[in-house]
Amino acid sequence: MIFFLPNSLFKCINLNSFTHSIYYTPMETLNQINIHFSEGNVIVLNICLGILMFGVALDMKLTDFKYVLEAPKSLITGMVSQLILLPVLTVGLVWIIRPEYSLALGMALIAACPGGNVSNYAVHLAKATTALSIMMTTISTLACVVTTPIVFSLIKAILPEGSVVIQSFDISFYSMAIVIFQLIVIPLIIGFALNHYFPEWVQKIKSYIQKLSFIIFVGFIIVAVLNNLDNLFNYIHIVFFLVILHNSLALFTGYWWSKGIVGLSVRDSRAISIETGIQNSGLALILIFNFFYGNGGMALLAAWWSIWHLISAGSVALWWRRSENKVKLI
Repeated sequence: MIFFLPNSLFKCINLNSFTHSIYYTPMETLNQINIHFSEGNVIVLNICLGILMFGVALDMKLTDFKYVLEAPKSLITGMVSQLILLPVLTVGLVWIIRPEYSLALGMALIAACPGGNVSNYAVHLAKATTALSIMMTTISTLACVVTTPIVFSLIKAILPEGSVVIQSFDISFYSMAIVIFQLIVIPLIIGFALNHYFPEWVQKIKSYIQKLSFIIFVGFIIVAVLNNLDNLFNYIHIVFFLVILHNSLALFTGYWWSKGIVGLSVRDSRAISIETGIQNSGLALILIFNFFYGNGGMALLAAWWSIWHLISAGSVALWWRRSENKVKLI
């Protein structure tokens, strides 16, 4: 999702209301789209993400991570799905559909970004392997300092040619480490500590925290939609089905690869599916407005992905949670 960044970085980000653009307008018009992105909203979202992770931690034990570390097959399978299969899928989809070049670049950047932090809560909601999800998010986020520029460059090199000027970019390892520490490590440490020292108290508050977490998760979707309501009305047709198709295939690929090809358990396969389908579109937006001149097509795609992957992840998680008793989770 979206994370804390220095004030100077937000001065580079100018996301106002979208200008007129449709598929049949010139590409130059599409590239003029820009949206508004405030630092205050980002801080609020990160606080909410911290609460989500705290709720997840209350329902976990250190033995959950021991299981993943002692059986690294699931972790390796998940990283292959995210770092290799998703980019390959993206290239294939672009060559088949042939969207505007700036939209194709947006898809490439989404595929090159690490997993989104909210995926951990979605996996927890689905009653899948939360520890596997957390480790995948952590590793992919820290590794994205190297992997995101490399994967994006490789995808771009084999996309159908376009005219958008693209410059190279770097990602700060320090910034990524701060993100992990703030949104994942601190809430987990607090949750584990409370579980260890005050287990009876945790049992009393756990159900309330989890209900609050679910309300916050739904609130993410509502706020994201309301903040971009007029944008959605005017421009959603440009990327609506493209993002849904891309995201759906990512979710399917993660599950098919993990369960059908590698033969992992249902719980692990569900976790990998969600991790593959939820990408850090907030990071993608930051990169777009700092290194790609705020390219409108790329920003439009990343902005709609930010909203849609919350809806898809929540829907899939609830569906799997509801069907859990009907499926033998082996």
